[in-house]
Amino acid sequence: MTEDRNDGERDMQSLSARERRERIVQLAGEMGVANVAAIARRFNVTPSTVRRDLALLSSSGRLARTYGGAIATVGQVESSLAARSREAYDQKAAIASWAVGQIGRGDSVLLDAGSTCALVARSLPADSGLTITTPSLVALNHIHARADLDVFCLGGHLRPTSDSFIGPLTETTLERMSFDIAFLGADSVLPTGEVIEADLAQTRLKEVMARRARRVYVLVHASKLGTRTYRYSARFDNSDWTIVTDWTAAPDVLSEFRGQGVNVEVVPAP
Repeated sequence: MTEDRNDGERDMQSLSARERRERIVQLAGEMGVANVAAIARRFNVTPSTVRRDLALLSSSGRLARTYGGAIATVGQVESSLAARSREAYDQKAAIASWAVGQIGRGDSVLLDAGSTCALVARSLPADSGLTITTPSLVALNHIHARADLDVFCLGGHLRPTSDSFIGPLTETTLERMSFDIAFLGADSVLPTGEVIEADLAQTRLKEVMARRARRVYVLVHASKLGTRTYRYSARFDNSDWTIVTDWTAAPDVLSEFRGQGVNVEVVPAP
């Protein structure tokens, strides 16, 4: 038994870095979530070596980083908007309430697709002279009958998973508009400032949205921080954008974002 274990350890030590990383991807796929300590023990390497492996695998989209480990991304399926609407509802509602508090009378507001932005639409104050622009069918459903709002719909190619419009037609319309404030959603956000999406066209649209607004807020509940859920990312040229998250975010996670110069606003528990 001891000899077998020692032989196994020697085998793991003899793996090349490339072979070890392939085994790590396989392990994450089998386990769902693999943590640094377990990977280090399994492959008889140091935790710092594992972290370097995970960083490389994450940057190539093979794995999604989590704090303390990684999850597999291969074959990951984007959930429906209806399913996402039920996730972390209390946190999303608090974030949406905070977001509404940032809107001034007469503002021109850009609302992205997504469940949290839909809650912002549902909570917009009455008789504030607001102009609301959105590609989201869900947001439109909340506000289309409100006579006190001036509403613009961004058309384009309908993306059923998010119930919203994307693509060149959407972007072209946006390039002719400007906004006081934009509220954007995201599948996840990284400390490097990357905003992660499931679809490449979504990343392009996010970048156009951010460019057309004076103030930009990315609304994400805490579980979306620091994890590369999909392979596609957007980066914002303007530095005046802020991640808005909730009170369940871990302090070390927030410190990593702030250490990278990312603006983070934490909404307290209601």
